[in-house]
Amino acid sequence: MAKRQMVKVTNAPKHGENPIPICVKMGNMIFPSVIGGRDPKEPAMSDDPNKQISQAFINMKNIIEAAGGTTDDIAKVIVYLKDFKHRELVNREWMKMFPDEDNRPARHTMQHDLQGKNLIQLDVTAIV
Repeated sequence: MAKRQMVKVTNAPKHGENPIPICVKMGNMIFPSVIGGRDPKEPAMSDDPNKQISQAFINMKNIIEAAGGTTDDIAKVIVYLKDFKHRELVNREWMKMFPDEDNRPARHTMQHDLQGKNLIQLDVTAIV
């Protein structure tokens, strides 16, 4: 059986003081912890939905790449939005990251009461 390996990610935000890895890999499967829209170079979360959603997709790409994959290896994305009106912003980033309509991951988007200033969180599964 495959052993759990923590993935070191330097270009994505950490989970504060929580004892949670940014990403775990088991065999050929990649399981990031929840991915938010904070820029790792900034001390605070932006209030701008455009920036948060764009940054969440950048963070997702960076984490998957740190684990040895690419966005082509993403099998499913669950998108949690604080306000469902931001779905079109998600769709815009989705189309940029996955332009080929015949080669996109499965996706489920739902409204959820996210903590603090978080407007988006991504739950991702990838297979390499």
